[in-house]
Amino acid sequence: MEYEHGAENQPMDGNPSMRGPSESATHIARADCLHLSDPEWEACQRLAAVIGKAVEQRDDAAATTTTASSGTTPRVQSLKLHVSNYVGNEGGGALLRWLVEVDTAIAARRIFDDPSKVAFAMSCLGGRARSWVYGRQLTDATCFSTYAEFKEELRHAFEPPKNEFRSRAEFLDLQQGKHDVHAYAQRARYLVSNIVTNPIHESTKVVTFMKGLRDGPVNAYLF
Repeated sequence: MEYEHGAENQPMDGNPSMRGPSESATHIARADCLHLSDPEWEACQRLAAVIGKAVEQRDDAAATTTTASSGTTPRVQSLKLHVSNYVGNEGGGALLRWLVEVDTAIAARRIFDDPSKVAFAMSCLGGRARSWVYGRQLTDATCFSTYAEFKEELRHAFEPPKNEFRSRAEFLDLQQGKHDVHAYAQRARYLVSNIVTNPIHESTKVVTFMKGLRDGPVNAYLF
């Protein structure tokens, strides 16, 4: 049996150069395998087809991975919350409430590193507090190495321990008086929020609150 060199293996367009990479890699010409019998040749052709399919799948997977890695990862939108300026002249507890505002805004803006947290908090200062914090940085550029350290130094400068002492003493002696229960509870909650260094135990809070209630339906119900 005579064969034209490679004629039986040509693609329908008749141009071998138009084959894909995987087809070219697995193409075997009959003329190169004249020592094979027809059944052996057919088996070789089937093996080449299987190998070619595997190569195509590998190339497709690699192309998909490349496309996915080069794509833009969608960014989570940050929420820019407004933070009121803290100037250092406010009454007791103002700094603690301002720090809560700043912490909430930092989380919403998705700020994760300490230097950026400190910079954002400093941008929300004004008046005496702003002068103090930038004065500290002029004398020592590394004075606020972490955000926690920044908050601690700010508390020491503008919320002296006596403020917590006063809040603790007032809470332990708190009475409802002429206020309604809601106003009484709000005052108790405010005083407790000022006590950070050595928080009051939960059981003490409950007993103190209940003792301060004036005689009436609420007191009678609880006792």
